[in-house]
Amino acid sequence: MASQAAAKAVGGVVSIAKKQTVQSTGIWETFRKAFALDPNRSNGVPLNPYFRNPTPGALDPLSFDDPVTLPAGDIADNAYWKRDVRRAYPQLSVVTQGDAVSLLTVGSAAQPKVELIGEAGEKALVAAQKEGETGLAKFLEKAPKDVAKDVFVDGLPPVPSGTTLTAGGWDVHKYELNEEQTYGEG
Repeated sequence: MASQAAAKAVGGVVSIAKKQTVQSTGIWETFRKAFALDPNRSNGVPLNPYFRNPTPGALDPLSFDDPVTLPAGDIADNAYWKRDVRRAYPQLSVVTQGDAVSLLTVGSAAQPKVELIGEAGEKALVAAQKEGETGLAKFLEKAPKDVAKDVFVDGLPPVPSGTTLTAGGWDVHKYELNEEQTYGEG
């Protein structure tokens, strides 16, 4: 009964003639239909043309040559994390204290503070790197006032995004739902 209800819910019962299984014929088919609990159920024996040929386990595994493609088949330079597209592994970005000092003194390619041309530019880069080896704190002690404006906000160190210390606490942006994100009043 349950199988008939499930078959009707799925979209109807498939007749035995349409199933790809070996069925009894003649009087034995009449006998099977009369005494079967579910006459529409097949015996499960598949027809011969639909067998897997060769059968599983019939071939020697060493006789099959797996086609190797490059670079996917190269074990040496094909790490799993490079192929794994389901997870977006974060690419780490590290700025050392020396990098921070050189960015504060010389600037970056997008926003240069000092024009680096010729030997004077190379000397400025080397001097910034050597100054960065001592550390960021020592650089900020003897840095000019315009560099402190880039680092400090109103004389205070920077805080995480969306927070302010002037209000007396951590005032993070409040989460609010838009009208498009809600079901509405009705």
